[in-house]
Amino acid sequence: NERLHGSWHEDWNRTWYTANPDLTQCFQNTVLVWLPCLYLWLCAPIYFIYLRSHSRGYICMSHLNKTVGFLLWIICWADVFYSFWERTQGSGALAPVYLISPTLLGITMLLATLLIQYERMKGVQSSGVMLNFWLLAVLCATVTFRSKIIQALEQVSLRYTTFYIYYTLLLVALFLSCLSDQMPLFSQSIKDTVRLPFTLFLALPFFHHLLSCLSVCASMMVTGYKRPLEEKDLWSLNPEDCSKKVVPHLVHRWNTECQKVKRSGAKYGSEGLLHKNRSVQLPEYSVSGEPVHQERHHPIDLLKNHQKTREPSLFWALCLTFGPYYLISCLYKFIQDILMFVGPEILRLLIHFINNSGAPSWQGYFYTALLFICTCLQTLILQKYFHVCFVTGMRLRTAVIGAVYRKALVISSAARRTSTVGEIVNLMSVDAQRFMDLITYLNMIWSAPLQVVLALYFLWQNLGPSVLAGVAVMILMVPVNAVIAMKTKTYQVAQMKSKDNRIKLMNEVLNGIKVLKLYAWELAFKDKVSAIRESELRVLKKTAYLGAVSTFTWVCAPFLVALSTFAVYVLIDENNVLDAQKAFVSLALFNILRFPLNMLPMVISSIVQASVSMKRLRVFLSHEELQEDSVERKAVSGCESLCLLCFSSLVLLNVCIPEGSLVAVVGHVGSGKSSLLSALLGEMEKLEGTVAVKGSVAYVPQQAWIQNATLKDNIVFGQERKESWYLRVVEACALLPDLEVLPAGDSTEIGEKGVNLSGGQKQRVSLARAVYCNCAVYLLDDPLSAVDAHVGKHIFDKVIGPQGLLKDRTRVLVTHGLSYLPQADLILVMVDGKITEMGSYLELMAREGAFAEFLRTYATADQADNNTSKTNTHTRCPLAHMAQRGKEGEVLGKKAKNAEVGKLTEADKANTGQVKLSVFWEYMKAIGLLLSFISLLFFFTHHLASLFSNYWLSLWTDDPVINGTQPNRQMRLGVYGALGLSQGIAVLCYSLSVSIGGILASRYLHQTMLYDVLRSPMSFFERTPSGNLVNRFAKETDTIDSVIPSIIKMFMGSMFNVLGACVIILIATPLVAIIIPPLGLLYFFVQRFYVSSSRQLKRLESVSRSPVYTHFNETLLGTTVIRAFGEQHRFISESDRRVDHNQKAYYPSIVANRWLAIRLEFVGNCIVTFAALFAVMARESLSPGIMGLSISYALQLTASLTWLVRMSSDIETNIVAVEKVKEYSDTEKEAEWRHEPSSLPPGWPTGGDIEIRGLGLRYRADQDLAIRNITVSIQAGEKVGIVGRTGAGKSSLTLGLFRIIEAAEGQIFIDGVDIAKLGLHELRSRITIIPQDPVVFSGSLRMNLDPFDSYSDEEVWRALELAHLKSFVSGLPDKLNHECCEGGENLSLGQRQLLCLARALLRKTKILVLDEATAAVDLETDNLIQSTIRTQFEDCTVLTIAHRLNTIMDYTRVLVLDKGEVAEFDSPSALIANRGIFYKMAKDSGLV
Repeated sequence: NERLHGSWHEDWNRTWYTANPDLTQCFQNTVLVWLPCLYLWLCAPIYFIYLRSHSRGYICMSHLNKTVGFLLWIICWADVFYSFWERTQGSGALAPVYLISPTLLGITMLLATLLIQYERMKGVQSSGVMLNFWLLAVLCATVTFRSKIIQALEQVSLRYTTFYIYYTLLLVALFLSCLSDQMPLFSQSIKDTVRLPFTLFLALPFFHHLLSCLSVCASMMVTGYKRPLEEKDLWSLNPEDCSKKVVPHLVHRWNTECQKVKRSGAKYGSEGLLHKNRSVQLPEYSVSGEPVHQERHHPIDLLKNHQKTREPSLFWALCLTFGPYYLISCLYKFIQDILMFVGPEILRLLIHFINNSGAPSWQGYFYTALLFICTCLQTLILQKYFHVCFVTGMRLRTAVIGAVYRKALVISSAARRTSTVGEIVNLMSVDAQRFMDLITYLNMIWSAPLQVVLALYFLWQNLGPSVLAGVAVMILMVPVNAVIAMKTKTYQVAQMKSKDNRIKLMNEVLNGIKVLKLYAWELAFKDKVSAIRESELRVLKKTAYLGAVSTFTWVCAPFLVALSTFAVYVLIDENNVLDAQKAFVSLALFNILRFPLNMLPMVISSIVQASVSMKRLRVFLSHEELQEDSVERKAVSGCESLCLLCFSSLVLLNVCIPEGSLVAVVGHVGSGKSSLLSALLGEMEKLEGTVAVKGSVAYVPQQAWIQNATLKDNIVFGQERKESWYLRVVEACALLPDLEVLPAGDSTEIGEKGVNLSGGQKQRVSLARAVYCNCAVYLLDDPLSAVDAHVGKHIFDKVIGPQGLLKDRTRVLVTHGLSYLPQADLILVMVDGKITEMGSYLELMAREGAFAEFLRTYATADQADNNTSKTNTHTRCPLAHMAQRGKEGEVLGKKAKNAEVGKLTEADKANTGQVKLSVFWEYMKAIGLLLSFISLLFFFTHHLASLFSNYWLSLWTDDPVINGTQPNRQMRLGVYGALGLSQGIAVLCYSLSVSIGGILASRYLHQTMLYDVLRSPMSFFERTPSGNLVNRFAKETDTIDSVIPSIIKMFMGSMFNVLGACVIILIATPLVAIIIPPLGLLYFFVQRFYVSSSRQLKRLESVSRSPVYTHFNETLLGTTVIRAFGEQHRFISESDRRVDHNQKAYYPSIVANRWLAIRLEFVGNCIVTFAALFAVMARESLSPGIMGLSISYALQLTASLTWLVRMSSDIETNIVAVEKVKEYSDTEKEAEWRHEPSSLPPGWPTGGDIEIRGLGLRYRADQDLAIRNITVSIQAGEKVGIVGRTGAGKSSLTLGLFRIIEAAEGQIFIDGVDIAKLGLHELRSRITIIPQDPVVFSGSLRMNLDPFDSYSDEEVWRALELAHLKSFVSGLPDKLNHECCEGGENLSLGQRQLLCLARALLRKTKILVLDEATAAVDLETDNLIQSTIRTQFEDCTVLTIAHRLNTIMDYTRVLVLDKGEVAEFDSPSALIANRGIFYKMAKDSGLV
């Protein structure tokens, strides 16, 4: 034992207490040889199993690889044989280690070669396991290599030669394993041009996957630096990050959760039911067995009241889905936390080394090298950790968006009413983003306490019990931060609420922008939006004050902790001396403490936000779904739809519809006709009875739902393309003439909600879509209302009627057109949700019931005339057919030429290049220049005070010790405290000034954007998808509100930190001045290099985000149609495709961030190393205080540098929001709204004369005139009908009158005033229109009638009475304050139309324009409207665009338009006598 100890002492002397250290021979031959072998043998079995299950094709192994492996194996055996040979020579007893080590090494090399070969067979391009093995082997061999060289000077043997060859081969093998192999053969990924290298195997290849990502990333960076990145430069997503992999996983887990809750609910079920039965109402149970209220308003409240069971846990579902992958990050985080404390420990050793002049100088260099290695290792582990976190966050976002989208397609209409479109879109945009942001911080929950405990342990070792003073200060800070976090949460919820309301209102404003312009209501709605925005900003301001206080506590906490600890330490005991080692090691530890203490409140608030989001998401995902079994899809003998019983808004219905029959459903506005179709589709909630439908169903809604796609795609709607059938459908639906008008035939892109089609065209496209898909049952909700009479007749004959394309199908037609009824097999008459009469036309006429009476009053059509027109059609058919065929070829041939012309909407473009300084200047102006400079000043003060206080501390530690104490310590402590106080005040001031500046800026920017958008002409809204605009008002505004101010704070903070650290290091070791400029240049270059790519990636990501929301918005509006056609699957995959496309731009930015961080932290690590190195070199001249100060600052530098680049790129990428918000200030604007002073005579127009001279209009500058040389004079008080085929320019004329489109040529005079010289509001507020699409905004009825509150309640009621809505409105519980849903969904289409009439009656101007205003109402209501218009607008000029000619037969004159020109203009009787176009139309309508 004594001998061993002696040798141990001797070894230690040899390795440590010597000027030339070395390791013992024994250690070199055992530990250093066995370590790599052990690693490989441990990993091999697990790695082998992993490879077996993950084959990716086959790679041919290069000969070089084989040769190297083979040579290594031979060299090791050569060593073994040499040892045997030495033994036989009898040169003394040879230690067994000389046989064991080479043998073990030889076998291991063989294993390595085999593993490499097996990897190639499995298609692994680059392997982390092997890279680590070669790296370890080289490191171990390097130590031996050094001592062999030292010894070689004394002796030479064969063993040395073999070792040198072995070492060289190891280096070659290491180099080879750093390179990535060619693509595997027979692999899926070959087809993919740009793809990331595969992720490898758990935590073994530690950073290897990260490094391989980074090497690919570097090539993208180079591209991004040379030119702006484009979509084709992006990599495809890894299969495991794609929607089709991620979303089903989450959906499955969530469904399992819901099933669990249902099962546990079943246990409580029986008690619940008994209890419920005692209530007054009869209990009803929905399919899921939950009690259902009679009042269907709030399913959510309802679940709370009656279910005491637990809610399904979304949190648990998310954990199960993403937990396993995320757990790896915890391991990385743990290692990184431990490594953090190595820095201060080495600092302690370095100060000790400087104080101890007897220590050999290589120890200083050794500490420096150790510092460098540890900091680099820490960098790598931290970046790998972030990579895992961000990828998890990305998957989480994908999954949440996918789950919300899938849910939105199956949610019941009652539940749908509880969440507006705005809220659901927010779930996808804001809430999904919240989760993504939280994931990065989540580990701080356990990591922060761990860091605090470790830091306190080391501090205790350093300063003893006085640390408790510091701990007390920290503990006091926690409740302060907790209170702030709680308050922030309440504000957060309030702000989200305001934001939801604002987005909802903006959505409506954008959807109904045409109506706003026609009524000159922009200002009223601008004020409504601004009012919501103000309440939002009030909350933001409170949040900002709280934020300032919390920043103050954060920044001051570490300083207060240090101050209290040092004060207690020096005041407890006279002999406690604050020397450099104690002060600066403690400071370094306090700096480490600062991070977890800062992060905790942030993490808490992040968790709080995410929990709010989680709750919103859970509520949405738990909404009731449509009852899948409400409609039975079974074959019913000879019958089609059977017995409908008792739906929520329909009462006891019994119907049986024979297969192949045409059923007409008639009734007044609001009698439940559309509800009947909804019931057949399974969209209503079924309370009892059965509905059975045989075969597939097609549905044409009352308001056509048109997608933003080409016309062809709208009709084909995902079916396979059958050319001949397509042509027949297009012709039957009377779309051929429209195809001639459209710029690119059927390849013309249709804008969102069909903005560039007229109402009739939309309806016909919607009908064509249904006909094309060739189903068994057709549910047609009044498709003929929006089209002209003759077109309606054409469609009825060619499509719906007994001779139409659908003659063998079952058709349920809701209609107000009486002329079609005689041809129906069965007529259902509906009143108040009941079917009152049922039978064929003749039966009902014979019954002399209400129906027969109604018909006698309104039917002007002469049966005989109908018959003649029918025979005419038949004789004309063959000729028409031949002419038609020729035309089709022509029309569809057009598309090849003009596919480009057909583009309408402009996708969001990604700007390229650097963000211009003008954008920053704009933002500073928005804040106010004075405030900006004041903030800067406070920043500067704070950092100056901070630097000086630390410098003061270093002077204090260098104070001489006299009789075991430091004499000036009272004074030193006082100044130190005062500096700290001034620091705190400066922090509070700059925090407040930046936050308030941010709010001023966001108010100004939002107001200007809102004004700019409202001032834009209609053509702008047709071109710009509403998704883009909503994106500006939601995402970009949110960025300006809450992200930019905090980023600016952090940017300024880290910038001053970096500058301060550099100054201190330069003061301490001036030699560093040689190093800082080149490193600074490198840093600057890397940063520019990175920002150019990062900025562009952010832009690409933001551009690809809009389509996700646009598509989602569109889907929400068309869920009924999508479900009716059974196209859910196609829409889901389209949504997934768009989300993946968006993530494809996001993923590279994650990797780019890691690429950057690794390079920058390396620069930081170099600075630390050089600071330490020069300090070691100059240890004679340096005082320990300055040295400690310099290195403790250098240790912080790395973090500050990384943070600085992150923030500078974040500022660039987020300031893009300002750029985008300002973008609309440069687009074209309408004419001025008002001219000051007004040149108009008071009360204009007094008469209502309209004179149109040579008018021509075009929709876009690059198109032909839509109407041309129209010259018409209309006297005051005349009633003029405007008729013509669809697309003849009827609506264009009215748009010209309201200057929605400015005249390209000619003029319009009203009462002798040229309207082109007026302000738009002066013109539009003095003439009235009842538009084609009745638009209702969410808000009270009163607001919908009179947004400016310029009329009294009596006047409003009077208008409602005249519009025949008084009885309906007085029946509502809230009367005029009745809340209309988004888009007026809780009013029927007819009621909405009447509401528009009431608006017109309220304004009562001299000129009234009716744009197909009575298209959606039944004949009786139509007659009421017409009589109201005749009496109320007797002395006014009325222009009516009519589809039902009978409404204008008694007008003064009729203007007939054809192909944009005036064809005829005279009184109706004269026109009929002339037998021109009007006569033909009247004949088709059966009026002559």
